Amino acid sequence: MERLKILILAILLIQTIVFTQTSYLSAQQAIAAEDDNRSREELERELEELEEQIEEQRGQVETYQTQGKTLKNEIYSLNSRIKKLNLQIQATDITIEKVGQNIIETQKNINHTENRIDDHKDALASAVQQIYEQDRQGLIQILLANEQISDFFGEINEIARVQDNLRLALQEIVNLRGELVTKKSELVLEKEDTKNLKTAQQGQKKNVQYTQNEKEDLLEITEGEESKYQKLLKESQETAAEIRKRIFQLLGGGELTFEKAYEYAKLAEKATGVRAAFILAILNQESALGRNVGQCRYDKVLPQTGTTVMRSKDIPVFEDILKRLDINPSSRAAYVSCPILRDGNHGGAMGPAQFIPSTWKLYESSIKKVTGNNPPNPWNNADAFSATALYLRDSLNSRSCRNYVSENKHIVDAQILSERCAAAQYYSGGRWYTYRWVYGEPVVVKAQKFQRDIDILEG
Repeated sequence: MERLKILILAILLIQTIVFTQTSYLSAQQAIAAEDDNRSREELERELEELEEQIEEQRGQVETYQTQGKTLKNEIYSLNSRIKKLNLQIQATDITIEKVGQNIIETQKNINHTENRIDDHKDALASAVQQIYEQDRQGLIQILLANEQISDFFGEINEIARVQDNLRLALQEIVNLRGELVTKKSELVLEKEDTKNLKTAQQGQKKNVQYTQNEKEDLLEITEGEESKYQKLLKESQETAAEIRKRIFQLLGGGELTFEKAYEYAKLAEKATGVRAAFILAILNQESALGRNVGQCRYDKVLPQTGTTVMRSKDIPVFEDILKRLDINPSSRAAYVSCPILRDGNHGGAMGPAQFIPSTWKLYESSIKKVTGNNPPNPWNNADAFSATALYLRDSLNSRSCRNYVSENKHIVDAQILSERCAAAQYYSGGRWYTYRWVYGEPVVVKAQKFQRDIDILEG
């Protein structure tokens, strides 16, 4: 009977841990809901209002652009751009605050879960050890310890039942630990989001200053006179020939003229239905962000983290890609993006499109159908453009982007919403909503600019 008592005590101990933890989390969630709901609702409402104002300013800019190039309209347009950028900074502030709230709440849950497990770790270990020792007792010994045969079989059945319950209780502890691991992973991503948003915010502030300087320079040059503005406009307008000669820089893919880049984008557009201007904007944005593109060996160990540049799970896939392309892993041709350590990111993205190996592998067969290259090469411009377009097509058609368009199309054009969502997904995958303004919106603006250039080329 002593053995049975030990088993029952172990189960009660484990169930107490699980029940206490579950009750604590439920209480914490209720308290958090009571304390934070009001502030969260306020943040959501403020963010929604800001987004409507941002879209309003976007509309103002487009209106002034369609009304003809006059000095007055250009100044109005610049003022609207400045106001829009300032609103985006406010929206980023609110998003950072929301992420900060999530980090605090997640950290509290992590701390309590760890404490509850640690508090009972020694007791659990002792109970399990005693059960193990009791398991070594033979059936003959148990039989001799009971005066009647019926007592013997009763104890055997009871022990089997209790052991089954013990296994279930232990599984609950395993699940609890699994939830803890998940929460820790979420916390890492939330902290990364905060760092990325703050970095992007600095870029937004620079854009405000740049636009303000642009406005002041314009007023100084024209001295507020329409005739001088029209003369300046004529001198600065790009001809189709000048656009064709413009260098479209793709780090990791060499230098391309805008005309050649557009040819690759048109090929990808024809195969996927994703407009060329949007493809160009994504690749241009990736190159601007990817100053470390092609600067690191994939297997280099980073002294700061003790990990390799490329995630370990991607290394075999990457080496297989190199083998099929007959590229020496030690050669400069096999270099990949370096990690941006301030964000805690791994590197390992390949070529102009900045695909990681496992993602590239998913799209290889589709890329081959577009370009005919077998195997496709991440450092080949035609393959990179096609890969980008294929990924964007999937994002544009994703449920999350369709829902985003459906919920906001009363405010702004559906194409803008859809492309903003897809661009943010290109950068951050499932966490795209956090980056729809700091990454998605700049890509949409670039796409509009490229579309104007394309219209000149095709005109």
